[in-house]
Amino acid sequence: MTTAPAMRKHAAGSSPIGVTRRVFSFPVAVAGLLSVLAVLSVRSRFDDPDMWWHLKTGQIIWTTRTIPTTDIFSYTTNHHAWVPHEWLSQVMIYSAYRFGGYSGLMFWLCFFTAAIFVAGYVLCCIYSGNAKVSFVGAMTIWFFATTGLAIRPQMIGYFLLVVELLLLHIGRSRNPRWFFGLPPLFAVWVNCHGSFFLGFLLAWIVLACSFFDFRMGLLVSERWVSHSRKMLIVALLFSLAALFLNPVGVRQVLYPLSITFREPINVGNVQEWLPLTMTSTRGLGLLAVLGCILLILMARQSQFFLDELLLLAAGTWLAMSHRRMLFVFGILAAPILSRLLAPLWDGYEADRDRPLPNAILMAASLLVLPLGFPNRQNLAGQVEAGSPVKAVEFIQRRHLSGPMMNDYVYGGYLIWAVPNHPVFIDGNADVFEWSGVLAQFGRWAMLQSNPNILLDKYRINFCVLARTSPMAHVMPLLPNWKTAYSDDMSMIFVRTSEISRPAQSPTALSRN
Repeated sequence: MTTAPAMRKHAAGSSPIGVTRRVFSFPVAVAGLLSVLAVLSVRSRFDDPDMWWHLKTGQIIWTTRTIPTTDIFSYTTNHHAWVPHEWLSQVMIYSAYRFGGYSGLMFWLCFFTAAIFVAGYVLCCIYSGNAKVSFVGAMTIWFFATTGLAIRPQMIGYFLLVVELLLLHIGRSRNPRWFFGLPPLFAVWVNCHGSFFLGFLLAWIVLACSFFDFRMGLLVSERWVSHSRKMLIVALLFSLAALFLNPVGVRQVLYPLSITFREPINVGNVQEWLPLTMTSTRGLGLLAVLGCILLILMARQSQFFLDELLLLAAGTWLAMSHRRMLFVFGILAAPILSRLLAPLWDGYEADRDRPLPNAILMAASLLVLPLGFPNRQNLAGQVEAGSPVKAVEFIQRRHLSGPMMNDYVYGGYLIWAVPNHPVFIDGNADVFEWSGVLAQFGRWAMLQSNPNILLDKYRINFCVLARTSPMAHVMPLLPNWKTAYSDDMSMIFVRTSEISRPAQSPTALSRN
């Protein structure tokens, strides 16, 4: 992003009063408030369906010291190859569980949520030069981040995106040596989440804009000094090399492209990948942010920099194409909005700060943080409310055996809770689409084919389905099937007779 007015700095003093003003300052108090907001925002978001298979993968890596490169949880893909592009995040998630159980997982989520909000606030402060108006930027990030706050690797990816934007801005506006924080950043990022690809593209967009020097109405581009540009080029070349520091090499670097070109079913049907509904709350919020930026530009004749335009356009296109990318839009739009709003609000001056009210606010934040953190009973209740906990108890109590059919959203929990029962499908949709299983399951689950064909093909012995799924209403009507268990959430159906035809090998099943 482009150079913004520098924040007024309070000269560091050696006196106790100087230290007090720094510790009990307005920005630190805001960071405390954002931490409280993070805890309150995620305290009821513990049981994400994909959390469980990430947790199990992390456990396997932790205990075996090996990174799996094939599907090891299902019996339907015949150990199809997959890209462990999130292995480092999965290890972090499991380590949180290992040392703290459910509470450790919730702490992990609170920590990274707070890190994103606070780092986003710092980015807005440095970029806009106004610590007060930057709170609006932080709240913008919060509003759009609520689409994706969960115990999933994407949290680390989005935090690293904020850090990247900080490095790019500080490297340009202060010292280009900061650019050399990018290679280690990408070395970590490529092993944590596929958003590294987006971050890499955004960095090259910033670099491309550094060559232009023009003014077209309100649109402005400022050519960088050659030294800064050369430093960024070198840093990005090292970053490109750093991307190959991963378990599978080029396949992991190119993995994000597979979502676009090799996964039409996943992208076209999974809720978070669907296009944004512009009449939804967040759709209207996106339009409001864009409208606010446009209004300020027109009313105040403010400068709009080329890199800001391109980054904002990229974030808008991504968010409108896939609602999960609203998270990215918020991160990209917040500092731009803060810069444009900065002249409308008096800037922060450290020498006029009031430490006592800030200290009271910080003390209140420290009090609310532990009170807002959910206890173990609350977390266990969230798991039971969102996962087939009682159905799993029935499976274990009755010693059900044989191939299992399961709902898509149940796959992750079943992988964690009953690892001795390989799943039919789970949230790792990539490998199931590549192997053709996702298409088969989709037709079966949506009643687009004779349900007996798939059940017989894989010699399914019992099914674990959500009570609300279409097939839950069909299974009792099928011959040779009966309801064995039912609760408010889940149903289990068992086969009442053997399949007469010979069993097929797993290889044959995967090819049919």
